[in-house]
Amino acid sequence: MNKQTKAILLMLFSSLCFSAMGVFVKLSGNIPTIEKTFFRNLVSCFIAGGIILYKKKPFFGSKENMPFLIARSTLGVLGVICYFYSIENLVLSDSAMLNKLSPFFVSIFAYVILKEKFTKIQAPALFCAFAGAIMIIKPQFNISVFPALVGLSGAVFAGGAYIAVKFLGSREEFYTIVFFFSFFSTMVLLPFTAMNFTIPSPAQLLYLAGIGVFAALAQFSMTIAYKLAPAGEISILSYTNVIFSAMLGYVIWNETADIISIMGYALVILSATAIYFYNRRASVQKAAA
Repeated sequence: MNKQTKAILLMLFSSLCFSAMGVFVKLSGNIPTIEKTFFRNLVSCFIAGGIILYKKKPFFGSKENMPFLIARSTLGVLGVICYFYSIENLVLSDSAMLNKLSPFFVSIFAYVILKEKFTKIQAPALFCAFAGAIMIIKPQFNISVFPALVGLSGAVFAGGAYIAVKFLGSREEFYTIVFFFSFFSTMVLLPFTAMNFTIPSPAQLLYLAGIGVFAALAQFSMTIAYKLAPAGEISILSYTNVIFSAMLGYVIWNETADIISIMGYALVILSATAIYFYNRRASVQKAAA
């Protein structure tokens, strides 16, 4: 099995694990969103910490990277809270698709913060993606739209977090970034979790552990995939998360997305696919030159 095949399988596995994480978030029921996020990061903290101990590396990275690690962690924990809230209150595939808008926000933040210029395809792709988001959200002037707006906010926070990860990628090891994020989130969420702690039943405790385990599996398998193959060749596979989420939502809760949401999915995935093929062609032309 060559590296590209391994990378493809790992990306598919990562998407499946993210979908399974969403299932466990929903199954854990009346546990507060903050508490679910706390357990998600607590489990990841132990797993990433174990890897650092095994490799005998520093836990918190270098001092000069601390502001970016804190920024990544702050935006990341806000993104996870918003995503979990949307999972609890929306059809699973809708929450997954809103979360998958984060790469488009990465493009916007990269333009504003990193001064990266838009390619020819990015502007129309962004327009199509946000048109798709509106079809999923279905704006109304009442409280029913709130969970979808929270889910969209989660994608904005995640986009900002990925910009920080992009900056840190060549400066810190991936397990250091994951540990710092998990540890920071656990410490920040601890007092809020304690103030409104709901004692989980044995089944809920199992679901909370499942959130953390599948989140860690998804993160690490995705990171390894990106090490084995260029991001431009495999990133499009992350959208299979929406397919897996739709299938699991239908099997477990008999959830079905309405036709307008499905049309929105199509617009977002079409936009991501257009960017993928444009970047791939540009890479081939650059290599040939």
